[in-house]
This record gives sequence, structure tokens and C-alpha cells, in this order.
Amino acid sequence: MVQNLTKRASPHNVNDRKEVLSGSCIEATASEIIQESNENMTVADAVAQMFENLGVKSAYGVSGGAMASLWGALSNSDIDVLNFRHEAGAAFAATEGYFASGNPTVVFTTAGPGITNALTGLFAARGEGAKVILLSACTSAPQRGRWAIQETSTDTLPSSGIFTTGTVFNYASTVESAAQLPQIFRKLAVGMSQPGGYVAHLTIPTAVQNMLMDETQLPEQGVSCSLVTADAQVVGNVAKLLRSGTFAIWLGFGARGAASEIRQLAEKTGAAVMCSPRGKGIFPENHPQFIGVTGLGGHGSVMTYMQEQAPVRTLVLGSRLSEPTSFWNQEMVPSEGFIHVDVDANVPGVAYPHAETIGIVSDVKAFVLQLLDILEAEEISESQLKASQPSSLPKPERSPVEAGSESLIRPEILMEAIQKVIVDGTDAVVMAECGNSFTWSTNLLRFSQANRYRVSTGVGAMGHAVTGVVGAAQARDGIAVAIVGDGAMLMNNEISTAVKYQIPAIWIVLNDARYNMCHQGMKMLGMTGADAIIPETNFEMIARGMGAKGIRVTKESEITAALETAIAANGPIIIDVLIDPDRPAPSKGRNKGLASQGVKSTSEQKPKVQASFPNI
Repeated sequence: MVQNLTKRASPHNVNDRKEVLSGSCIEATASEIIQESNENMTVADAVAQMFENLGVKSAYGVSGGAMASLWGALSNSDIDVLNFRHEAGAAFAATEGYFASGNPTVVFTTAGPGITNALTGLFAARGEGAKVILLSACTSAPQRGRWAIQETSTDTLPSSGIFTTGTVFNYASTVESAAQLPQIFRKLAVGMSQPGGYVAHLTIPTAVQNMLMDETQLPEQGVSCSLVTADAQVVGNVAKLLRSGTFAIWLGFGARGAASEIRQLAEKTGAAVMCSPRGKGIFPENHPQFIGVTGLGGHGSVMTYMQEQAPVRTLVLGSRLSEPTSFWNQEMVPSEGFIHVDVDANVPGVAYPHAETIGIVSDVKAFVLQLLDILEAEEISESQLKASQPSSLPKPERSPVEAGSESLIRPEILMEAIQKVIVDGTDAVVMAECGNSFTWSTNLLRFSQANRYRVSTGVGAMGHAVTGVVGAAQARDGIAVAIVGDGAMLMNNEISTAVKYQIPAIWIVLNDARYNMCHQGMKMLGMTGADAIIPETNFEMIARGMGAKGIRVTKESEITAALETAIAANGPIIIDVLIDPDRPAPSKGRNKGLASQGVKSTSEQKPKVQASFPNI
């Protein structure tokens, strides 16, 4: 399990100070301790205390001389501090640590490349809707413009976007004085308490980190914000519209906190339910009303439903309907359009700008509860509500797999074993890397609970799941599994970090010696000459060389035993699976959507719309 880091007593932790003083046979009153604490508190100490007050439990990063005081203050706080091998891996881990625990997380970096290395992971955190704070060091004012080591200033890096509020950071500030901290705390507290994601950046010059606090005191309490709710009359009008004809429910990641309420609504009304790739499990995939996953790695059953049993309206809950979720396929637009509920007012109506859309800004759970109350108050029976809905619905397909051989492993067989041993047999969080790992996992795995499956559709950076799995396993203090490709595993992994802290992360590597989404995609597009082959790598040897356990699987008959061994392991383990590179990744949902528009994905016909991988 996760190894707890040893903490030393720190000036800003009153409880630790009381224990130290008592052990030294020195008596002191609480007020004296607090007074001494305030007198010795540095800006770095105050920032660590501020993070504790915000509910931060874990910090992930790479240390450096410019942020030594910050690193020391974090390490002597009640926050678990994990030292990673690369800042991007730390940022991905912090993102997944947030989703696994629900607690805001911190990424810490030194100046210069420490900041720029972390930006991709923080870009992903913003896109995924995580609550993450970047804590970095920057060059002190007297040294700026003088070619300091890893100088971080407007002379070396653009301030816009990195050190200012904008597209990457919801809030950013450079701390030049201790007097700024109360205001910064309040802004962070407000941001962290609101629904949705919040990514912030605090950068502190090296000299400022060691400044003693004066009379400025940090507020001890945070800020609470009420949920965003819809007007009762608006919800009443929605109830009337939904009763007027068939409707379907389209779930996104933003609906993950309302799983039980959504199931109650679906079963009360008989509505068909579909979900985005990130929404898997919010509504049980084995439920008779579930028709499939939309978008990348999705199911042809969704298009069957839309073509043969199309609803009058679709109630969209917590989804941006982005390209990986919808491919903006016009056949997904019902005749009377969408009722689109989201906490972000900028979401409804954007993906399908020409479709009739009733946009409602509300927390999804609050909205569904309001809707249920109205339906209950109107005393309309379930049979009446279900009267307009189809009596039977298409189900996500499972293509039969012929009897196997003892040659290269078919991904379909691997997914069957993962389903049985990991998904059905444990409570582990399962993550899939971008690429074919994403499509195989999204299409073939089935989840009956929310918050057990994680993929990135906003950014889709290679290395997200490979490194994020460490943060997920650490934050939940339990097993997390990453299904990844060999290309991503070579790009940026944190095996060594997992070994250091004995974090129960499991990597299942689909080893086919190529960037196979690119390889298969170019082939389907009829394009030749592009080289996506990479040398075959033995990840079992890499794992053992880093101090982790490793298993190489070369036969289908070995898969189950390897997975069971991984589940029983007490630390990190890599399962290196040699898969058949010629098995086409499942894209039936996407291909069926393109076919409905008269598009062929090869050179037989010039595409009428954009056709590129992973959209083929």
C-alpha cells in the first residue's frame, strides 16, 4: 500500500509544536505556541498552511534549488509530498489524484523548465475539469534580466498565459509580498468551492519564500458557494416538453455526481440512455435501457437507435458534446433538438450551433432532483411516462471472437480477461491511454458504477494515463490500472516513483511495436510511406530494472494468471502483453456515422467531410 512520508514538526503546525515542546519537558500555553508560530512563520510555511486549509492532501512534483523553501515547507506539513521524475508526470498524477479522491491537489516545480515541463499536464487538468494548483518558483526581482540560473521572468518566458489568468489557468498570481496571501487564499477558496474544474498558478520568487510573516494572518476558514440551480418554472417547462414525446438521455462526465438520480429518472420515464467515453459507468452499462457509448470507441447500437427509433428530443446532462463524444454527427440531432444542462453557460449550443437547443445552467444533480420532484408532484404514473418510449432498445454489440491460437494476443481476448479479473473482480480504477488503448477499452469494457473509468478526451496527451495512474492509486490508497500502448509507455512513465512509495499501480501494456492508431489510420486512409513502427521493447525487463515487478505475456492462455498476480501484488507491476498489431481497433460507431453521410474512409472515394485518424 502507499507508504506514508515521515513528517517533522514545523513552526506553522501548532499540534506538532505542542508535541515537541511536551517531549522536551517545556511547558507552554496554546496562545504562546501560536504567537511563536506566527513570529517564525515564513511565506513558504504560510503557503503550506493555506493549502492544508483548502483541503489539499497530496502534492506531486520535482524539486529544485529555486523552490527549496517551498519544498521544505510542504514536506514538513500534513500534506503527502511525492517526488516525481518529470513535471509532466507529476501534473498528470495530480489531475488523476483529484478525480480519485475529490480533494484539490498541488503540483510543485522549480523555476524555468520546471514550469514549462508541467504545462502539458496542467493543460490536461484544465480540459478534464480537475482542481489543481501549480506552485512554482521564479527569479527574485534583483536578479531578473541578469541571466540567472534558470531565469524565470518576462525576459525569458511569456507572461501571458503562464503567469496570468487565461486559457491555461483560471487564476494566476506572482507572490511578491506576504500581504498578498489573504487575498490569494480567498480567491483560491472561492475557485475550489465552485462546481467544475479550477486550475491555478502561484509562483513565488526565491527570496520571497523565506520572508517572515508580519501581522498579516491567513483566514482559517474557506469560502462556501451554493450550487447553481435552475429556475423552477424553467424545469417545469422541461418536464412538459419531455412528456410530449420520446426523449433520450445523453450523459457526460459532468453528470458523474448524479448517478442514482439519473437512474431514477431513466427508469421512471423509460428513456434510452447513452454516454460519452468519459461518462462510462454513470448509468450501468448492463442496464436494459443503456444503448451504448457515443463517439470515439463507441458502439454502432447508438446509430441504430438514432436511425430507427430516433427520439423527439435529447436531454444532455454534463457533456460538451465535443468531437470525441459526438464527432458532430448530424444524425445525433433529434427533430426537436436538445435540452442541454451544464454548470458552464458556455457549453449549451456550441457543438451543434444549428440545432434547436434549450440551454440550462445548473448543477446536473440539482436539476435532475428538481425534475423528479415535478414529475412526482404531477402524479403521473410510470406507465404513462413510458407510453411514448420504445418497448425495446438496441444493445451495445459484442463481436464474436473465433477460437484462438497461441500466437500473438488479440486485444479482444485481453479485454475479456480485464473485464473478468479487474472490472468485475475488484473496485480498482481503470484508466485508458489515448490511441488504440482508448478505443479497445471504451468499446469492450463494461462498467456498472460511476468514477471507475478514466480517459482523457479534452487533451488526450500521450503519457496521461501512464503517469496519472500513480496519482490515482496514491490518492485512493488502492489499486489503479492503466491500459496503455508501448509508445506512451516509452514517452513518459513514473515506474520509479511508484517503486519509491510502493504505490499499487498496474500497467497493462499493449505492446505491438508501433504507434498503431497512426499506423492503422494511415492504412485506412490509403496513405503509404509514413513510418509508425518502433523497436520492440521488453517492458518486463524495464520494470525489473526499476525495482518493480514485471510479467511478459506471450500467449492468450497466460493472461488471466498474469492479471491475478498483478492484483495480488503489494506494489507496482507491469504486464507486458505482446498483442497482434493487425487487429483493427473498434471504430464501428464512428464508421457507421460516416457511412450515413456517404463517406468512405479509404482512397476509394474522396471524403465529403474531414476524415482523419482517430476519426476514421
